[in-house]
Amino acid sequence: MIITVSSSHDPRLDPLRLGERQLTTIAQRRSTLAAGRFIAEGDLVVARALAAGCKPEVVLCDAAHANRFVTEIEDCGGICLTADIDIRRDATGLGVPLSAIGVFYRPRPLSQAEILVDASRVVIAEAVDNPSNIGAIVRCAAGLGWDGLICDTTSADPLSRRGLRVSMGAAFNLRFARSNDIAETLRTLRVQGFTVLALTPDASATDLSSIVLDPTAKRALVLGSERSGLSAQTLAGADHQVRIEMNPAVDSLNVAAAAAIACYALR
Repeated sequence: MIITVSSSHDPRLDPLRLGERQLTTIAQRRSTLAAGRFIAEGDLVVARALAAGCKPEVVLCDAAHANRFVTEIEDCGGICLTADIDIRRDATGLGVPLSAIGVFYRPRPLSQAEILVDASRVVIAEAVDNPSNIGAIVRCAAGLGWDGLICDTTSADPLSRRGLRVSMGAAFNLRFARSNDIAETLRTLRVQGFTVLALTPDASATDLSSIVLDPTAKRALVLGSERSGLSAQTLAGADHQVRIEMNPAVDSLNVAAAAAIACYALR
């Protein structure tokens, strides 16, 4: 059933008024035991969340998208609301109300072991704390056929509001896990036969274009903070330190742009 809301003060809209920190704490977002809820903004992200089996709490739509999504929302136990544009603007605080916006329960987090069990291409993120960068990394990794993403506990959340918006919901198609110890993760990868490649702008690193891997070989690409790069411990744990050849007058690329180039080169 589609419920028409006639007031922006309707209590059924309350979850949409919550900030990200109220929906899920930083500790929950960065924990290996993630909990709480997330916001899906836009009809495309809502559709991909539903298709991935994420359980909605409440979804607010315009009339057309309420009719499109109501069956899926109700089948998952959620509430489908519709309202005119002014009410949607007031309730969500968005200057340009979206055709669909929903609050969803976070899915069960995967373990690192679940990511690696049948993966051959994995991205590792250390201290990538900008949600937009994480969203762009997710989008290019998923689009270029990589199998999973493992982030340390200081990296941003792929299910953050901004991360999901940038990835256009690709986070639902790329398996994701947290690592409490990146050094141990790299050791596990190498034991399981992965070639670990750490991306760095250091001039002493090997040019990425000169790396030749067996097409069937498993590989892991490690990305670090834009401010300080990868830690010395993480660099030491890689099989190869690799760089992207670029204009010497520019010190580095945005980590998401670098990830796209490296994911393509190593795909």
